[in-house]
Amino acid sequence: MKTRLLFALAVLTATPAFAQLAAPNAAGAAIGHIHLNAADVDVQSRFWTNVGGKVFQREKLTMVQFPGIYIVLRKQDPTGGSVGSTINHFGFYVRDFAASVARWKAAGLSWEPVQNPQVGQGFLMGPDSVRIEIYENKSIPTPLQMHHIHLLVPEPLEAQKWYVQTFGATAGKRAQYETANVPGAEITLGKAATPQAPTKGRSVDHMGFEVNNIDAFVAKLQSAGIKTDAAVRNSANASGLRIVYITDPWGTEIEITEGLSAAPLASR
Repeated sequence: MKTRLLFALAVLTATPAFAQLAAPNAAGAAIGHIHLNAADVDVQSRFWTNVGGKVFQREKLTMVQFPGIYIVLRKQDPTGGSVGSTINHFGFYVRDFAASVARWKAAGLSWEPVQNPQVGQGFLMGPDSVRIEIYENKSIPTPLQMHHIHLLVPEPLEAQKWYVQTFGATAGKRAQYETANVPGAEITLGKAATPQAPTKGRSVDHMGFEVNNIDAFVAKLQSAGIKTDAAVRNSANASGLRIVYITDPWGTEIEITEGLSAAPLASR
């Protein structure tokens, strides 16, 4: 019994929590990835390594691992930055705010502080004008962890309802923002002062949800009148990965995946 217990603990210790996505909710969905269009994949890779991620190659997919999410990098000139599109930015928690900011500044990353007496807060601006918000949270178990994806929409409550119905999100509120919470991330819903561009083609091209059973999940979406870009299919970029795309009513492209983290990844 003691031997089996020690073996189980060894397996758990050897399994990198850093790379794991959150367990799915009752609807079978969790946040999976954010997909960036990169003018230069190597430049983006260096940036995300400096932020604190781990860059891996899964066949044709260049992926950056963070606790709770993958950043996927695709070589494609973006039509614009994240600001001005429905995904205005996304954000991470850091455990040691001052040390993280000092390290990023030393690495030459662009840092914009925010004066917040309650918590450390600021923004990184990545290559291709990808905007990233940073909050301090001393209670997280890892140095850095996924926190939120911030959408700007005309009617936040309507968007909240759509994400609750579509992905089983839990409705909430953070400060002045309506939220739709799924395992691994908060979808933050701000009110857009002006019309926002669809995400497709921008530097933050789309966000992705990982699901347990993509065929059953998509069948449920289609029965609710949500159109997919095509049938569920095998990815041309990585074996063992099945994908399909939908677009929310406000222009946010969403990839639905099954098997995003199923296969071992090779370091670049």
